[in-house]
Formats: sequence, structure tokens, C-alpha cells
Amino acid sequence: MGLLTRMTTLLKADAHGVVDTVEDRSLLLKQHLREAESALAGKRARLGALGAEERDSREAVKRLTVEIKRLEEDVTLALDGDKEELARFALRKLLALRRRAEQLDQRGKHLREQREELEEQVAQQEVELTELRTKVKGFLARARAGDEDIRFVEPVIAEEEIEIELLRRRKERDAKEAP
Repeated sequence: MGLLTRMTTLLKADAHGVVDTVEDRSLLLKQHLREAESALAGKRARLGALGAEERDSREAVKRLTVEIKRLEEDVTLALDGDKEELARFALRKLLALRRRAEQLDQRGKHLREQREELEEQVAQQEVELTELRTKVKGFLARARAGDEDIRFVEPVIAEEEIEIELLRRRKERDAKEAP
């Protein structure tokens, strides 16, 4: 009887080991999912900050453009009144504002490029996060259902993937029927 008792104990221990392994994987998957969501939220926040900074830059250029126009008029007025010293004073301010406007314009272009690049990354990562969520949910569902060998279970297909495939096939069918 000692041998049978030992065999039973070994089988129970092995079964518990399988459950522990599945639970560990579940915790790791959930943690990876949280980290991916957090990283994406950080990029969305950065995207908002870039958009606000770009908008502020454009507004500053508009304000400077109005001030530049006013100074242009002052220079013309001073020159028409033979007030060369006043014209020099206005030109000094005018040239400084033009330089600042050019810098802000360049900064705005750089911010727009960064924002557009980040928008592409966020869009791609949103798709990847959706796929990851689907896979994690499928894994967790299979783990709860008690599938012994989770590594070889059929992948979970999102409804959106089915809809896209259906649209592709309809388009192909319509293209074949059209000629």
C-alpha cells in the first residue's frame, strides 16, 4: 500500500503543479496587459501635450505676425516723417520679432512632425493592444475551463477580424462578377 499512496501523492502534486503554472501565467499575462495599457496611456498623454504645445506655438506666431505688421507701419511712418532714429528703433524690434516668429514657426513644424509620428505609433499600438486583450481573454477563459495543454489550443479570433475577412471576400466576389 505504501507504493500506491506514494503514486497518488505524486499524481496530486503534479496536478497542483499544472494549476500553479497556469495561475502564474495568468498573473504574468494580466501584468503585461496592464503595462501595455499604461504605456499606451502615457503616449496618449504625450500626444495631447504635443498638440497643445503645437497649438500654442501657432497662436504665438499669429500674435507676432500682428505685432510685426504694426512695426512695419511704424517704420514706414518714421521714414515718411524723416525720423531715422525712430525708424532704427522700430526696425530693431521688428527684426527681433521676425527672428522669434521664424523660430516659433520651425518649432511648430517640428512639433507637428513629432505629433504625426506619435499618432501613427499610438494607432498601431491600439491595434496591438486590442489583439493582446483578445489573446489574454482567450487564454484566461481556457485556463478557467481547465484545458490541460493551453499551448496548443486554437487561437481566439476577434469579431472585428471576422468582419474584415468577410468584407474582403465580398469585395473579391464582386470583383469576379463585375467583368
